[in-house]
Amino acid sequence: MAWIVLFFAGLFEIAWAIGLKYTQGFTQFWPSVATLSCLIVSFVLLGLSMNSLPVGTAYAVWVGIGTIGTVILGVVMFNEPANLVRMLSLSFIVLGIVGLKISS
Repeated sequence: MAWIVLFFAGLFEIAWAIGLKYTQGFTQFWPSVATLSCLIVSFVLLGLSMNSLPVGTAYAVWVGIGTIGTVILGVVMFNEPANLVRMLSLSFIVLGIVGLKISS
């Protein structure tokens, strides 16, 4: 169950990271409210997952999910580059997450 909670914490991390783009420096009210709400939910779920998972593992997986999702959405939504080096770097993050999951 802690892994599922951590997965959703990572999804909310993606949401608030992408939401930052829409807040325009927190000058847009509703995007700011949505972004801060996602941030709070993400942190609460991360904290809940840490009741059962090692802190280092939970934090690294949370950051990894957020990083991977944010980069992919950046490519899709904002036409950010998807070159070989970026995609290879993401694959190393995925391998790290899998390794942490297996070792826990």
